[in-house]
Amino acid sequence: MTDTRPPSGTAPSGTKSTWVIVGVLLAVGAIVPLLVWLYDSESPALGGFPFFYWFQFLLIPIVSALTYVAFKLSETATERDRLARGQVRRKS
Repeated sequence: MTDTRPPSGTAPSGTKSTWVIVGVLLAVGAIVPLLVWLYDSESPALGGFPFFYWFQFLLIPIVSALTYVAFKLSETATERDRLARGQVRRKS
């Protein structure tokens, strides 16, 4: 009898795209703040704050939301990976 399960270090093909999306969401949150040329200006000002400051403050809830979505997607993908490998479902 042959084992049809994927090797233990790889994700089943159905969740690979989910893991790619998780990686992209997290990469956006890490890379955009490093691209200083995107927000290296004083105008437009918002409420007396130069663009440099309010853009970074705006990134905080955006990156938090992206991280939350990535976390929820990773939970779902992890559960599907475990089920595909025949592992016991984890209790929450």
